[in-house]
Amino acid sequence: MMAFCKQGQYVATMMKRTRNAKIIATLGPGRSSEEEIAELVEAGADIFRLNFSHGTHEDHKSRCDIIRGLEKRFGRPIGVLMDLQGPKLRVGKFENGSIMLEAGQPFRLELTDALGNETVAPMPHPEIFAALRPEMDLLLDDGKIRLRVEKSGKDFIETIVVIGGKLSNNKGVNVPSAILELSAMTKKDHADLKFGMEMGVDWVALSFVQRPADVEEIRAIVKGRAGIMAKLEKPSAIDHLYGIVELADAVMVARGDLGVELPPEDVPVLQKRIVNACRLAGKPVVVATQMLESMITSAVPTRAEASDVATAIYDGADAVMLSAETAVGEYPIESVTIMDRIINRVERDSLYTKITEAARSLPEATAADAISASARQSADTISAQAIVSFSSTGSTTLRISRERPSVPILGLTPNLDVARRLVLAWGVHSYRTRDVSSFTEMMGKSVRIAQREDFALDGDDIVIVAGIPFGIAGGTNIMHIAKVGPDTSAQGKDE
Repeated sequence: MMAFCKQGQYVATMMKRTRNAKIIATLGPGRSSEEEIAELVEAGADIFRLNFSHGTHEDHKSRCDIIRGLEKRFGRPIGVLMDLQGPKLRVGKFENGSIMLEAGQPFRLELTDALGNETVAPMPHPEIFAALRPEMDLLLDDGKIRLRVEKSGKDFIETIVVIGGKLSNNKGVNVPSAILELSAMTKKDHADLKFGMEMGVDWVALSFVQRPADVEEIRAIVKGRAGIMAKLEKPSAIDHLYGIVELADAVMVARGDLGVELPPEDVPVLQKRIVNACRLAGKPVVVATQMLESMITSAVPTRAEASDVATAIYDGADAVMLSAETAVGEYPIESVTIMDRIINRVERDSLYTKITEAARSLPEATAADAISASARQSADTISAQAIVSFSSTGSTTLRISRERPSVPILGLTPNLDVARRLVLAWGVHSYRTRDVSSFTEMMGKSVRIAQREDFALDGDDIVIVAGIPFGIAGGTNIMHIAKVGPDTSAQGKDE
């Protein structure tokens, strides 16, 4: 097989995954060399996360360049996700570096840069003071300390300590019950985003999303150059869930901060609610945070962690994400390998098939959805080996992914940027090919590639879906059943 990219030719055979859900691996100082990143791809990583809360622009550029080089080596698109840091709300510093707070004691927060002590702490965030009301709670140090507001003004907050503990310099502040008049993007985020766009990332994860307007803000900057992934980590975002899902291109269930600001028992319920909302909308959804946390220092996960990954797959997630496990952990390859094994095992379970079928939503009243649903049903009826989607924009392929067919989806596109973004979507084997000028050319190309990439053999049927004219988003209007044979596979242009 020969597949072309902007810089030249891919020279290796495309690595064909045996699973539908995808794996995102975070890169960091623990895995930065070409061979180390290549090992993660071979173990099962499909997309790499660059965490802009850490590292320099030069660090991220070096890793991105390596990933782009590995695309040629492995003959497949590999996604790059940049994760913006977002606002970091923190208390200031203390005279002795830390204090001890006791339950029941009064404690004051002030809008000042002065050093704090056992009775008062500086907090340089006027947005928090403006948003607080009596009986609201403040969470400090990832929720370890809880304060209840008794009185507040534009530059002070008087509280009672509900849960005490040690509080040290610059610990984080969470305000779970208020919407802060604060942009999701800081000055640093704007600079990082500009750099990421120049670097050519495929996805941008937006932190601190509180409302749909936050997604609109970053979309106006990105202007279609990358997919927008909204990280849902604030309770206020859940209140605007469907509006955010509608505006975003994908969603991440960021369970870290979500678990700080909400009771732990709410997080699994919200995970299912968010995944379901994305499934209904046909938007890729990622489940993240502490999935295999113990594998930072252990070669095997806990049984609870294995069950956590499996639950996300049973729920219908498009992808699951590893963070510190691959960025700084001692067992990054083992972490990706076991995650790959868990996904494969779940997807072979007959119960998974039943759950997936039961969760399938009715197609929307559009031609694109009608064609996509028909493609899935036809593939089942005739025992087709694959559904081939030809899409310049990726929209056709995403609609088929929403249907969760029982056969692989071979997503063909002439746009390398689209091919890389489609790597995130459930069940999609993304492939960049040359553009076509006619329906006949598209059909022949689909058959040849399906056979060359071992999706179908001579005599097998495949279902082909496309939109005519080519290049128009949402224009899915053709479904065709084709039989693979030596006459079609031998028609020899490079793809």
